[in-house]
Amino acid sequence: MRIIDIALKDLLQITRDWKSAMFLVAMPILFTLFFGIVLGPVFAGDANTDPRLPLAVINHDGDDPLSTGLLALMADSGVIRPVVLETSEATDAETMVADGEVVAVMTIPAGYGARLLADEPASLDVVVDQSVPAGQTAVTAMETITNRLLGAVVTAHISAATFAPREEFTTEAARQAYLAEAVTMAIAAWGAPPLTVAVSRAVGEATAVTEIDSANGFVQSSPGMIVQFAIFGLITAAMVLVLERKSGSLQRLLTTPTRPFQIVGGHVLAMFVVIFLQQVLLISAGQFLFGVDYLRQPLAVLLLMVTLALWAASLGLLISAISRGEEQVIVLSLIAMFLFAALGGAWFPLEVTGKTFATIGHLLPTAWAMDGFQNIVLRGLGFESVVGPAGVLLGFTAVFFALAVWRFRFE
Repeated sequence: MRIIDIALKDLLQITRDWKSAMFLVAMPILFTLFFGIVLGPVFAGDANTDPRLPLAVINHDGDDPLSTGLLALMADSGVIRPVVLETSEATDAETMVADGEVVAVMTIPAGYGARLLADEPASLDVVVDQSVPAGQTAVTAMETITNRLLGAVVTAHISAATFAPREEFTTEAARQAYLAEAVTMAIAAWGAPPLTVAVSRAVGEATAVTEIDSANGFVQSSPGMIVQFAIFGLITAAMVLVLERKSGSLQRLLTTPTRPFQIVGGHVLAMFVVIFLQQVLLISAGQFLFGVDYLRQPLAVLLLMVTLALWAASLGLLISAISRGEEQVIVLSLIAMFLFAALGGAWFPLEVTGKTFATIGHLLPTAWAMDGFQNIVLRGLGFESVVGPAGVLLGFTAVFFALAVWRFRFE
């Protein structure tokens, strides 16, 4: 109960400064608007702005029905975008991945389709960096696509065995032709599933299923400003603790039955509430003012909000623990905000910066928070796509909290 009392006391002090409270809401919305307008042309236009991850394909199998079907399945993917390369470009595969031009390079070997139809071992050569989230996402998408292709092959063999037993084929070539046609039909069926889901209003005409608007620059600026100003929002909350220690209130509080862990817990809870409520307001603005569809995966967004607020609160505690005055709180908060925002992809997509910068960025929690938000609002992925980023944020939370408690001074 004392933890809640201390948190309520901090929140009361923060809300009394209505100018800071307005600044925590007005400034992020204005920055979201500015960056959204600036980034709009980057996200709009030709195929280069396709939100799907670019995956290079080198096809040595020619016009084989299965290899062609594999390319068709990739083209229909909502996660990866196939970029067909010439055979002569095969030697540049690792360089393209290393430079961040594509997320992976897949090589289809000669005879791949024929071996699949003959139930012989067949494999694809894939060059990918799985140490980055984009590489992991691409691998998952490729596994899904190849499983669909293998399912089509199995379906073709079942069809041949059921409706046209081996003895009914006059030649082996006729059987292979039947299998190839059956595979082609099975692959085409993935593009026109027998069961679809449509969204309609309770009253009125039916509406189409909501799609991700990848040409909307706010899909970058809205989560970016949420992440950036989650750190900036710590200035007021962290300053409360510094002033409390400076004025002697903290020492007087220690003469009461209140335990030190309750004091720390109360201040952290207040910081968490401030950041979480700020996120609620900014996500509402993104959803209803800027057309960023956070509500397509509300539980996933809620998980990111909670873990981001926990990490930011632990950072706020660390800043207040090492600061000796109000000026240091402001300086350290601003340094943290600009450093984490710039390197973590809050201002611009890390995908356009190349592998080195993206790798450095993912040493910071803000890059993982951006990955989580953009997996939902930009790439259209599901709840499972934010579990990894949320776990990384919790890991950083534990590290920052431990450092803050270690450096915290009660004197």
